Amino acid sequence: MPRNKLKKYADIDTFPNVIYRPDSLAKKWNSAFFKNNNPITLELGCGTGVLTLELARRHPDKNYIGIDNKRARVWSGAVNALFDELLNVAFITTRIEALEEFFGHGEISEIWITFPDPYPKPSKSNKRLISPELLNKYRNFITPECVFHFKTDDEKLFDFAIETLDNEKAVIQQIAKDTHGDRTIPDDVKIKTYYEKRHLEEGKTIKYVRFTLN
Repeated sequence: MPRNKLKKYADIDTFPNVIYRPDSLAKKWNSAFFKNNNPITLELGCGTGVLTLELARRHPDKNYIGIDNKRARVWSGAVNALFDELLNVAFITTRIEALEEFFGHGEISEIWITFPDPYPKPSKSNKRLISPELLNKYRNFITPECVFHFKTDDEKLFDFAIETLDNEKAVIQQIAKDTHGDRTIPDDVKIKTYYEKRHLEEGKTIKYVRFTLN
């Protein structure tokens, strides 16, 4: 393992804003971590936390938690959050499938899913972050009004998402086949992540859907 990655692992173990076990914070994020009653937003597959951090800066009246299973990626976002003294930001390093261990019923009011792995093989479709299996897991810890934001450059994944949401009787609030060319899309949705910038440079269009689950 590269020495730089080992140093990041050592650093991140000391960061107060990075959690990798549920422990006493499970189902008590507002009272035990954020010390307020503000709504909590998750970003699934947050990478280095570009979106999580920018949303937290724009909306200090909300709490944000970035989720990623790669600790070396989360290191960058955690460092920047500490440097900027963003007290409404935390990161969790875990698999998406394990999130039920970290959150209780009705604890999450908003979820961002941005540029997830498309898992193109049909045999791995249940790993897609918009799959019926994972949507049912999210239902266990979201509020009834929880808003989802889904962005991807992958046409097949987007079509799969729309079909899945239709089958799951989700309420689709907005769809865009070209996010950055659509003037009706909110500014927050147009925040560019690292991968989004790369996709745009390659001439790809960004698809977006906002929805709620019944």
